[in-house]
Formats: sequence, C-alpha cells, structure tokens
Amino acid sequence: MAIMRFNYRSQAVGGYMDITVVYPTDQLSYYDMSQGPRHHIRTAAAPRPLYKPGMKFQTIYLLHGGGDDDSLTYRYTNAERYANENNVMLVTPNIMNSFGINTGYGVDYFTFLTEELPLVIQSLFASSPRREDNFVLGYAMGGNVALGAAVRRPDLYAACVDVSGGIGMTLNTATLKKELVEVPFKIYHTSFCAPEELEGSQYDIYTQGKASLAAGQPQPKFWILSGEKEFVRERIKADAATMKDMGYDVEYREFPGYDHNFDMWDMACRLAMNELLPLKRRPLYPDED
Repeated sequence: MAIMRFNYRSQAVGGYMDITVVYPTDQLSYYDMSQGPRHHIRTAAAPRPLYKPGMKFQTIYLLHGGGDDDSLTYRYTNAERYANENNVMLVTPNIMNSFGINTGYGVDYFTFLTEELPLVIQSLFASSPRREDNFVLGYAMGGNVALGAAVRRPDLYAACVDVSGGIGMTLNTATLKKELVEVPFKIYHTSFCAPEELEGSQYDIYTQGKASLAAGQPQPKFWILSGEKEFVRERIKADAATMKDMGYDVEYREFPGYDHNFDMWDMACRLAMNELLPLKRRPLYPDED
C-alpha cells in the first residue's frame, strides 16, 4: 500500500490542513504478469492490473470521529488493508471537532469538504471525478458529517455510509434544537446557530433534503449502521426512520454486542468496503468509456 500525509493551505478553512491519502498499490504491477513471473515472484501468480499513465481510482472520503484526526483512523482500524483488498483509494482529512459544517465561529469546514477538497484531490491525485466513483463513509462524528454532506450535496457521492453518527447533523431538526438547549456541550453552541434560528438554516438538513428530493435530484444510496450498545443508538435509528419516510433509499443495520468504539468502526469499514459500497475493485483506465 501507499499511504501518505498531504498538507496544504486551505482557503476555505484559512489554515494548513492534514489529509491522509491511501492508494491500493499492492494490487498493481508495472509489467504484464501474463508473460510469466519476474523478480521476486517465484511461482505463477494471478496477473495484477497494470500501472498506466492517466489511470484513476474510485475514492472513499473516510471521515474520522470527534477528538480524532486523520492519522488515528489508520492507526486504530485496518481501513488501509480493506482498501488494498478492494482496490479503492481513501481520503481522510483532519476536520477536528468541526461537525463538518460552516461553523458559527467562522470556519467553513463544509465548504472545505464539499467544494475545495474534492477539487484538490482530483487535481493532484489519481482520483476519479465521476459521481459514480465517489463515496463518503464516516464513523461517530464523521458519520454525521458524511450524512450531512451526502444529503446536502447528493451530486458528489454515489453512496453514503453513516456509522455510529449520533452527535451533530441529523434529519430530525427538533432533536438538534433540543440538544442545543439542553446539552451542556459548549462546542455545540459555538459551532451551530442559536436553537431558534435552526429551522431553515444551513444546519437544517431535513429541509434541504426535502427540497432536493422534490426537485428530483439523483440521490445516493444510504446505509446507517449502529452497534446494539451505543449510547446514541436511538438517535441513529431515528435518522434512518425519518429518511425512509422522506423517500430516501436507506438501509439501517444494527450489530449485536457492538458499542461506540473502534471494534464497531473497524468492522464497519470492512463491511462497507467488502459488501456495501458498489466498488469496481480495479483501477479505471483512460481508454475506458
């Protein structure tokens, strides 16, 4: 595998951002293996796809949880290995405790995630720009970020996997409004708007999703996953139920014995890449249609 940490100055955020990028290089060959083994290969091996100029990869934007950063995702899960096995590229930006929104304190993380970051990644790396080749997957806070991004920008992603997303964005606006009043969580109050200003604002993804559905915009496929023991399980289930009532293609899955931790999130990353997401599991070559 090739794993790199890329740092650049973001105009949207107004500072330097760390982004971890993973390439599935273990599955590639620089020569045609059908012509026989070479170098360190001593026995006949299944031919691997070739490196070719202009080749691209399907890409998963993998979003970390609150209190984490882009490196922790790869230190605490096997996401890199699952990406290698499925021939898909991963992009994990360090979005800190931002909830992936344009915050009330003036830092535009949503603009960074949905406008700036895809353009930078698709310009500098071998990431396919086609909607059908892009997906968003997040755990904990990152699950809510993934959900909010996919609802607000359905043109960017073919599918979304929200894992354990129970703090932050929600399709149930009344729930967030209540939390902004009752939960003594200062970062909520500084990141989002005042409770009385929530409906119809940029943070009201129910209203935005409803308008998008009414306009007939193509929508991603959604999976919402929760562990049976998670303290935010009911909130997660409520998002799935609301989305189903709205008309989204959404599937909720609950996993017995799992809690709000990296055992759950590692399992979910593997499930998403091995089964849920519509991955082609090969490089995309420039001579393809």
